[in-house]
Amino acid sequence: MSSLRTRLSGRWLTLAILALCILLSVPTITVFSSIFGNSEGVWSHLASTVLGDYISQSAMLMVGVGLAVLVLGIGPAWLVTMTRFPGSRHLEWALVLPLAMPAYIIAYTYTGMLDVGGPLQSWIRASFGLRYGDYWFPQIRSIGGAITMLSLVLYPYVYLLTRTAFIEQSVCVLEVSRTLGASPFKAFSRVALPLARPAIMAALSLVLMETLADYGTVQYFGVSAFTTGIYRTWFGLGSPIAAAQLAAVLMVFILGLVLAEHWSRSKARYHHTSNKYSRLPRIELHGWKRAGAMIYCFLPVVFGFLIPFIQLSIWAMDTWELLDRSNFLGLFANSLKLATITAVIALFLSLFITYSKRLRPGVFLRGIVRVLGLGYAIPGTVVAVGVLIPFAWFDNTLDAWMRERFDISTGLLFSGTLMAVVFAYLVRFLPVSMNTLDAGLGKIKPTMDDVGRSLGLRPLQILRRVHIPVMKGSLLTASLLVFVDVLKELPATLILRPFNFNTLAIRTYELANQERLAEASSTALMIVLAGIIPVIILSQTISKSRPGYEPSTRTQ
Repeated sequence: MSSLRTRLSGRWLTLAILALCILLSVPTITVFSSIFGNSEGVWSHLASTVLGDYISQSAMLMVGVGLAVLVLGIGPAWLVTMTRFPGSRHLEWALVLPLAMPAYIIAYTYTGMLDVGGPLQSWIRASFGLRYGDYWFPQIRSIGGAITMLSLVLYPYVYLLTRTAFIEQSVCVLEVSRTLGASPFKAFSRVALPLARPAIMAALSLVLMETLADYGTVQYFGVSAFTTGIYRTWFGLGSPIAAAQLAAVLMVFILGLVLAEHWSRSKARYHHTSNKYSRLPRIELHGWKRAGAMIYCFLPVVFGFLIPFIQLSIWAMDTWELLDRSNFLGLFANSLKLATITAVIALFLSLFITYSKRLRPGVFLRGIVRVLGLGYAIPGTVVAVGVLIPFAWFDNTLDAWMRERFDISTGLLFSGTLMAVVFAYLVRFLPVSMNTLDAGLGKIKPTMDDVGRSLGLRPLQILRRVHIPVMKGSLLTASLLVFVDVLKELPATLILRPFNFNTLAIRTYELANQERLAEASSTALMIVLAGIIPVIILSQTISKSRPGYEPSTRTQ
């Protein structure tokens, strides 16, 4: 009887997760099904005029950002993990700080500093008696500027995953390479780097997905990318079908990146066989090597976080009297409400899904979870298009039916409401929470479940009494990451928000588009400050992931 009850509960569990997967896949299905829709000539117009620009500019962004983040992420990850130099201990977490700086905010900040009317060019003209046009200065509002801004805030993905790979590597292979006469550089390039290749490829694919998903930066810099094209087609040309078809083309790019990342991991055959984790040998750097390491590792932090953070703080103090505090509190409350609701729902859904997979580790359930995990790869603009079309169809269909049968108008029940916004957030950011909790559950030995069952505890009781107390850190990290991602999200909020409903991200975007960059600093600074704590927690968690690993100590 108990075995029958167990089988039935297992089937209900699988059906519940399958239903959840189908529900959260509606935006993706909607976007792909729009390929067969009738755009009334808009798509052919896009294909003959701007589609080539969207493809070429997006490809240039991917290549430029991809190369830059590899340079900015891999070298510092090796240096702070395997060497000692002044400041290396603090750089372990400081190199993650640009992750708290949304790309569109750093773009607004550097534009305010480097544009024609900014303080730097004004100083050049005043100091040397020049006029605009008498000297050359790099154009910040260009595809090169967009590549630079995106690289400065996205390289921490490569740094984090690569550093994790370096921390978890066995010392044995490094010691063998040194006994064979390999220099530290050769040990890095021929041994450590190939071992870390799967992690580097995973991080690179994540960076490229974020690059394709960006809207605020490319829109502000006037780059013709897919995300800006989708927004213009929807609201400028008034064609939801053509916008969805453009989103489908972007989804093909995203799918290619996901498959490439999966292929790279499946082909990787780099393993270490030792279970012993000796303390990592940390080489003391001297002379020009010490100076070079300090400059190499400090520059990304300086340009990716310190300079924009200081400039935002100066602007915020200068414009404090102009700040509408009542409106600011409303924006903060709206952002906090959306982020909190989404983080709580995502936490419960992720815990349900990951624990169900632990209870029934079958191929089918793993496949469903993998499909859910694709949501993070979908840009916010695409998610918004995929949410708005079916929600609007349902609202209009229900309203027409109610008018015909009962002469009652139901209005907009889903589209144009906070429910649609939160649903889009869940589609986009649920994988962040799932991956964090899955990693936390994976560290708990299955024998803990066996002990709980031997004591007569049911699965939910084991989860509540055993697993949740052990993985409190993972639960907190998962919640914080989703919370911060929701605060930073711009395109999905911009498209789906209810009428006259603003958030910190939306207000920052609106002020920046009106060239009121200094006034946008207060809302931008609030978003950045909210993101600092989670990224530091994430860095500290990675530092403790290897038995026997100790952070850098102060050099003698």
